[in-house]
Amino acid sequence: MPTEYVYFTDEQKEQARRTDLADLLRRQGERLKRSGTEYEWKDGSAKVTIRGNLWFHQYEEVGGDAIDFVRRFYDKSYPEAVEYLLDGCGGTLITSPPVVKEVKPFELPPANDTMHRVFAYLTRTRSIDRAVLQTFADRRMIYESEKYHNAVFVGYDTDGTARHAHKRGTGQTSTYKGNVDSSLSEYSFHWSGNDRHLCLFEAPIDMLSFISMHQRGWKKHSYAACCGVSDRVLWQMIADNPQIDSIYLCLDNDEAGQKASKRISKSLFVKGIKHEILVPIHKDWNEDLLYPDEESEEEGEEECQALQP
Repeated sequence: MPTEYVYFTDEQKEQARRTDLADLLRRQGERLKRSGTEYEWKDGSAKVTIRGNLWFHQYEEVGGDAIDFVRRFYDKSYPEAVEYLLDGCGGTLITSPPVVKEVKPFELPPANDTMHRVFAYLTRTRSIDRAVLQTFADRRMIYESEKYHNAVFVGYDTDGTARHAHKRGTGQTSTYKGNVDSSLSEYSFHWSGNDRHLCLFEAPIDMLSFISMHQRGWKKHSYAACCGVSDRVLWQMIADNPQIDSIYLCLDNDEAGQKASKRISKSLFVKGIKHEILVPIHKDWNEDLLYPDEESEEEGEEECQALQP
């Protein structure tokens, strides 16, 4: 029997599309976390950014409006989603005005006169090897911001121009992290070596942790941190370093990280690029560095061998 056609006017579709998602989620008993002008909602362990009627899934890199949200997360067809939103989901819903995001020019945060807090945080709290850290600091790839004393991880293009910066709070209880406005994700924090190996991480601290655990000949390899979940830096690194032909996906050992690994692995497979997924013993590589055990040491030996030419 053919499905009954449901007609909606353009005004009705626009009203449904502009439903405020934070209000919708609260009415369903969901918990939201404020993050500046946006909200964060968890899809399992993955973060979904909410702003007005728009959403973006950080690990799968997909997003849309309120209708798309209900279709995806509430498993409804387009007509069902529109009808659900127009009915107010059990009450009167707030509609969001069109979202206009201000585009700010990329600008590095002013640097502090010293790096005392950043060095203390990365070497003592995170156990990053001091010599490894000094190598990046000497190249102005890591520095301390003046105002908040954040650790700033800088990504440069092939001309040596800064194009990306990731900030990480250094306070004992700080969980702050974020990219500077208008950062180009294809140039996020990375190191270009001269051999054929590239290791891809989620965060700069994971990248530095991995290098700290496997220091033998590390400078000849290439490394990159997504500073999020975008894989653009991976493809940019391959374009800028044509000798790279072996990729190691070193994302977090959680649902979101491994889901992203499989997504990127599929793209590499389609392009015929040799790759391997390396999984930390604990949640991420910094935890492996902080809490070494016999199992992780054995795993580490295998990782070192894998990176030999």
